[in-house]
Amino acid sequence: MQKRATAVLALVALACLAPLTGQALTAYYQDFEGLVLEDPAALGNDGWWVFGNVFTPEGDYMYGYGPFPAPNHSIAFCALVVGQGGPDQGAQQLVVFSDYENGDHANGNIIESNVFQEQTVGAEDVGETWIFSYDAKLGNIEGASTAAGFIKTLDPANGWALTNFLTADMTSIPVSWQYYAVEIIIDESLVGQILQFGFLNTATHYEGSGIYYDNVNFFEAISTDGPVSPSSGLALSQNYPNPFNPKTRIEFTLDEPGQVELSVFDLAGRKVAILQQGNLPAGEHRVTWNGADQSGRRVASGRYCYVLDTPAGTVSRGMTLLK
Repeated sequence: MQKRATAVLALVALACLAPLTGQALTAYYQDFEGLVLEDPAALGNDGWWVFGNVFTPEGDYMYGYGPFPAPNHSIAFCALVVGQGGPDQGAQQLVVFSDYENGDHANGNIIESNVFQEQTVGAEDVGETWIFSYDAKLGNIEGASTAAGFIKTLDPANGWALTNFLTADMTSIPVSWQYYAVEIIIDESLVGQILQFGFLNTATHYEGSGIYYDNVNFFEAISTDGPVSPSSGLALSQNYPNPFNPKTRIEFTLDEPGQVELSVFDLAGRKVAILQQGNLPAGEHRVTWNGADQSGRRVASGRYCYVLDTPAGTVSRGMTLLK
């Protein structure tokens, strides 16, 4: 490729991966590999919070406490752990469990422990669909303990009233890693409200309540309406399916034959894979990406950008790999 094309390619890749200007909700991805296992503030520093609610055995609300930056230890709410992952989870995972420092466990009261990230909904988000996805496997759930992944919205102008509570039940999931997702459609009533995504459990009498999580992803569902044609003779369509697992199809059209490179970039702007390279004839073309890098290794869940560079111009699209 010419130097001009290479420079434009890098700029387009970075622009594709950057958040949209003015958008209130922003994408988040965490595989926990970069957090320091021994740091008690590792989760709190990454933006995780905890909040506790306490109920009587009959289910009547007693009190709440928090929010506090999420701890990283084995007594209350959550911790980083090692050795629980599979091929797609890496070395470190998150485990979420009850607040065993709360003495109301001994009184038979129900402790609801929440571990979450939060953002504020903006006017730019109206009409969008946002997805909270993650990998999970069963830990040491015991007795009457329950667990869930959730998206909540709360209205600070109305006494922090709960306006949405969308969940995926984690109480009886398999002991092997599986993919789960919760989604929400943003409407006008949610503008200015707090959106939380994360995990909770309920437990009493110090019963086990742990669930393991990894590859946490919060992202906007991407529209697949039509191709992008920013320059004459060049069109790049949205990949399908999107989000995808384990593979996705990318289609593009050339009005004239020429040298083409179709590449995938990660969130850091690094080239992950080259899907197509060389001289191609005019017409429609289709390639499939299986979520592997140039060495054939499966890449992590998350947001990626695919960039088509040709003599007619350079165009890009975003896509999301889920596991």
